[in-house]
Amino acid sequence: MATKIRLKRFGGKHDPHFRIVVADSRKKRDGSAVEELGYYCPAGSSKELEVNAERAQHWLDLGAQPTDTVRSLFVKAGVLADSAGEAVQEDEGETDAAQEAQPEDEVAEDAGEATDEAAETEETADEAPEDE
Repeated sequence: MATKIRLKRFGGKHDPHFRIVVADSRKKRDGSAVEELGYYCPAGSSKELEVNAERAQHWLDLGAQPTDTVRSLFVKAGVLADSAGEAVQEDEGETDAAQEAQPEDEVAEDAGEATDEAAETEETADEAPEDE
């Protein structure tokens, strides 16, 4: 049986609610499902996403293929790693400036070390001709 992890639509017109389900790929979108893994409510001010990560990983290990939308939801939920290879964190409390400041500090330290090393090599180079 070819299984897919996909969305099953519920809710009324202009009020979508989805369940994340494992289903046979030959079944209808809203047909019977093998297992429910969570839900996703995109409407409203608070977009809700709940995923049973353990069961989702189990089905992925068995070879179930997630749809593109479910794959992006899994990345948001931390079940899968994004294309860069890192899991997306749900807490976005850090600002971009705080994240960028740390690498700049490291670059500045490396530059300082490089100038110290250059000064040492100049001193040894100045001493070498005197020995000859």
